[in-house]
Amino acid sequence: MAEPIRHHRHHDPTPGILPVPHGPETGDEHGHYPREGDGNLTTDNERAIFSYLTHPDDCYTPDGTYWADLPLRKRIAFINKSQNEEAKQELLSIGRMMKEDPLSPLSWYFRNAVLPGAGLGLEGYVLFSIGNLEPLFAATWPQCWGKNRTECSGNWIASVTYLEVIGIMVGQLAVGVIGDWIGRRWGLIQDAAIMFVGLLMITASWGLDLNGWVICYAWSLFFYGFGVGGEYPITATSSMENAVSAGKLSTREDRLHRGRKVTMAFLMQGWGQLINQALLIILMLILHHGDGDPPYGTTTVQWVFRLSFAIPAIGTLWLVYFRTYKMPHAGRQLAAAKKKSNITGYDVASLKMTCTYFGGRLLATSGTWFCNDVFFYGNKLFQAQFIAVISNNPKSVMTTWIWNLINVIVSLAGYYLASILIDNKFYGRKMMQQVGFLMCFVMFVIPAFHYHYYTQPMGIKSFQAMYFLSSFFNQFGPNSVTFLVAGEVFPTPIRASAHGFSACIGKAGALLASVLYNYIDTQTKFYVVPWFGLAGMLMTWLWLPDTTGLDLKEQERRWMYIRAGRSEEYHGIAIHPAHLSLWERLMGVGKHYDPELDLKQKIEDMREEWAGKERTRRDREVGGEATGPDDIDEDEWNDEVHSYFRRTTKEGLLKPQAGDGAGDSSRTTEQGVLSEKSGSEPGPSKAPSTGSD
Repeated sequence: MAEPIRHHRHHDPTPGILPVPHGPETGDEHGHYPREGDGNLTTDNERAIFSYLTHPDDCYTPDGTYWADLPLRKRIAFINKSQNEEAKQELLSIGRMMKEDPLSPLSWYFRNAVLPGAGLGLEGYVLFSIGNLEPLFAATWPQCWGKNRTECSGNWIASVTYLEVIGIMVGQLAVGVIGDWIGRRWGLIQDAAIMFVGLLMITASWGLDLNGWVICYAWSLFFYGFGVGGEYPITATSSMENAVSAGKLSTREDRLHRGRKVTMAFLMQGWGQLINQALLIILMLILHHGDGDPPYGTTTVQWVFRLSFAIPAIGTLWLVYFRTYKMPHAGRQLAAAKKKSNITGYDVASLKMTCTYFGGRLLATSGTWFCNDVFFYGNKLFQAQFIAVISNNPKSVMTTWIWNLINVIVSLAGYYLASILIDNKFYGRKMMQQVGFLMCFVMFVIPAFHYHYYTQPMGIKSFQAMYFLSSFFNQFGPNSVTFLVAGEVFPTPIRASAHGFSACIGKAGALLASVLYNYIDTQTKFYVVPWFGLAGMLMTWLWLPDTTGLDLKEQERRWMYIRAGRSEEYHGIAIHPAHLSLWERLMGVGKHYDPELDLKQKIEDMREEWAGKERTRRDREVGGEATGPDDIDEDEWNDEVHSYFRRTTKEGLLKPQAGDGAGDSSRTTEQGVLSEKSGSEPGPSKAPSTGSD
């Protein structure tokens, strides 16, 4: 929600209130801004002027205390009050929208969830379709897809799954690098185009015999998988970085709803699965004389197979158009970060520094994703067992599909609950993932040691309940959280690469499961799978930081200090113990946290950024160039902040600086304020020389 807006006559800001810009100076303004040498670390006037930027009321109490620094009782009261007020404002906003147009909330949801997650929805549709069609192929062509193969190579049948997964892994790594190198927008367009061509290849796959068709089908899935894999890093990073508008990294919306924004896009994967399963059932009923029982005609199966892939191809073609012509600013945040660091191409230095400073985080995001994908694949272990017991017609493909449909609906409930609670400071990312892993562990370990009881009629209902609960907690837990945090806990320059690497390692878990399950019986599978849940929970507890409620701009600010080799001089909330992993706390990362020192640093960091933009504006005015939002990033500074910097910044800082080049919008903090203290003891950055009017 937007900050409250108050009109006022004078330039005396109320702390925490965003004043309305009100034109040029009239002579009625107060000139009591602090001067150099006042002696105070941060004056009351500075606090008042900058409070809406440095101490937003959704994170800080009126006296300037961060929510995570409050005693437990006060913290609970503060968080409840803040979240209840936000929920009330959102409900009032929905009411106003519906009053003007009853369908406007649906259009809002379409813009903010369906469109950002369209690629993942198509990915969920197609990959789920591949698994759903295998039992239909086995029933129709047992000589190829059955146990006794006479016309097809067993290796090529197995390669259908392996090549699909390997294609996804290659796409995750490659597009992650492309997204950080060439840009987010290029990655988005490229993925949609590859998926479209891949769907055409799958739809048209053929061969001189059944084995030839299987080979063509497998390689088509590999090509399509490359595009699918790229959707993971590119959708996560673009949704996260565009969680706020106008190129700003930090707003109230970002802090309070960034997780919801990303998971709402991710849950389109569940809708893709639901639509696919429903469409397959409808096609089977239409084309197979009104039922889904065997035997199945080869012509019918060919129609069902090809139509199920041709229909999403139409949606994918539209996605290519939308990303090409309707998302011109998808890579804007990355471009701004590169401009500030004077980087062109791929930022190899940032990649190396990320491995050095955030190695534990990389282990957490990739390792927990690996464990989750073993579970995600293992969930299917339940289904065949209870269907064989409770179904009157277990050999019917339709029976399996109907149970799949119910399971997807249960999973969707988990997706939506995750999106509701993922930004809740009491629950949030880390707790959600730990609880999800724990529940999946329990749901698998119980039937593992009582397998025969739960697969008999007397225990089958409990077995079935554990199946649905494992699906629910997989979505309301690690499956949603891993997708979000794999990009969120890393800096912008290598965010897509880190996400792609984590997703690739995660998909290796699916590959391990698909290979391993071919060589062990069902009960042994139940013995093996639960321990990945326990391992995932422990890795989350030890190495994953909790970024719930943490401002992304603050994380980027910390990265600038790290990038400048001055990590020990950063004192802000990004190293607050509440936002660090247990491993990082044990390594002493949070020992430099100091709110008072950080407040002074924030103001001087903003001064340096303001001075860089002011230099650029002056240079362009001299050159007769026009400036626009694409040239100089919009900021969220009001006229009080601009006036303060004009009054207290020496003219020398506004003259062209070494390293400033044509077209640079600013010098970075690491080039400016931070570089002035190179080699000095830890402490707040030295303020640039200031003067008075």
